[in-house]
Amino acid sequence: MQTRFFKIALVLGLLSAIGPFAIDMYLPALPQIGHSLRSDIGAVQMSLTVFFLAIGAGQLIYGPVSDMVGRKPPLYFGLALFSAASVGCALAADIQTLVVLRFVQGLGAAAGMAIPRAVVRDLHTGTDAARLTSLLMLVFSVSPILAPLVGSGVIALGGWRAVFWAVTLAGIAGLLLTGMTLKETRPPEDRVESSVRSALAGYVVLLRDRHFLGLVFIGASAMAGFFTYLANSSFVMINHYGLTPTQYSLAFAVNAASFIGVSQFTGVLCARFGLVRVVQGGILACAAVVLALLGLYLGGVDRLAVLIGLFLIASGFMGLVIPTTAVLALDAHGGIAGTASALMGTLQMLTGATAMAVVGRFSDGTPLPMVIGMTAGPLLALLLTWGTLGGQGKRPAAEPATSLKR
Repeated sequence: MQTRFFKIALVLGLLSAIGPFAIDMYLPALPQIGHSLRSDIGAVQMSLTVFFLAIGAGQLIYGPVSDMVGRKPPLYFGLALFSAASVGCALAADIQTLVVLRFVQGLGAAAGMAIPRAVVRDLHTGTDAARLTSLLMLVFSVSPILAPLVGSGVIALGGWRAVFWAVTLAGIAGLLLTGMTLKETRPPEDRVESSVRSALAGYVVLLRDRHFLGLVFIGASAMAGFFTYLANSSFVMINHYGLTPTQYSLAFAVNAASFIGVSQFTGVLCARFGLVRVVQGGILACAAVVLALLGLYLGGVDRLAVLIGLFLIASGFMGLVIPTTAVLALDAHGGIAGTASALMGTLQMLTGATAMAVVGRFSDGTPLPMVIGMTAGPLLALLLTWGTLGGQGKRPAAEPATSLKR
C-alpha cells in the first residue's frame, strides 16, 4: 500500500511538473531572449504571462472533459499539443511569434495541471489526500530546483532556443509516462452522468459556493506573491544584483527547496492540528515574514541576502498553505472533482497572471516593485483566511462528495 502511494505521487508529480518545467527552465533565459529578439522587459514578460493565462483557460476544458471521458485521453492530447508548440517556440523568429506559441504551449500544459489533482481526489480525501498532495508537491517542486540549473546549463551550451528543445523532450517523456504507468481512475460507470451540460451545472454550483471560492483564492493569493517573484526575479538578480544565470538558478532553487521541505510536514501537521488550523497558522506566519521584508526595503535596505533569506522562510509557510487549501476545496466536491480542480487551477493561474501583469507595469529592474507584489499576495490571502475559515466559515474537512442530478 505504501509503495503504491509513493508510486502514484511520483507519476502525478512528474506529470504536474512538465508545465512548470517549461517556466522555470526558461527563467534564466529571459534577459537573453530580450536581447536576441530585440524586445524590452515588458514584451519578454508577456511570453511568461500568456503561458499562465493559457494554463488557466485550458484547465476549464480539461477538467470537465476528464470527468466525461476519463483522466488519460485529455492528458494524451494536452501533452502532444505542448510538445508540438515547444518545437515552434524553439524556431520562433520574433517576440510576437514566441508569445503566440507560448500561449499554445500553455494550453497543452494545462492538462498536466488540472488532471493530477482530480486523480488525487478520485483516490483519497481528508488527511490522506493532504499527504498524497504533499508528496505530489515534493516531486512537482523538484522542477523549480533543478529546472533553472538545467536551463542555465542548456543556455550556456546552446542558447535560449535549446531550452525549448529540452522541454519538447519533457513533453514526449510525459506521453510515455502516461501510457505506461498511469492507470485510469475515472471508470466508465462514473462517467455516465457527465456531459457538457453537467459540467456547466458543476461550474454554477462551484461559483455559488463561497467556501470553495474562498479556499481557492487563499491559495491563489499566496501563489500570486510567488508568481510576482517568478516573473521579476531574473531581471532583479541578474541585472540589478549582478548574478550570473547559474548563480540566479541556485538562488531560485533555495526558495523552492524551502517550499518542498516544509510541505512534507503537511500530512503530520494536518493529522495533529487539522487542515484548517494548518492553513490559518501558515498564512499568518507567511504574511508576517513578507511584511518584514517590505518594511526593510521601504527603509532603504537593498541586500540580496535579505531578499533571499526572508523569502526562503515565507516560501516554507506557503508550502503548508497551498496544498492544504487545495485539499479542503476539493473535499466536498468529489462527484465533480475534475471540474472543481479545473476551476481552482484556472482561478489560481489567472490571479497569478494578473499579479504579474500589474507588477510588470511598474517594474524598473529594481527590487521594490517586486517586493511590494510579493507582500500583497500573502496579505490578501490572510484576509481571505479570516473570512473563509474563521468562525461560521469553517466546514468539516470531509463532507460528502457533491453529486449533481443531470
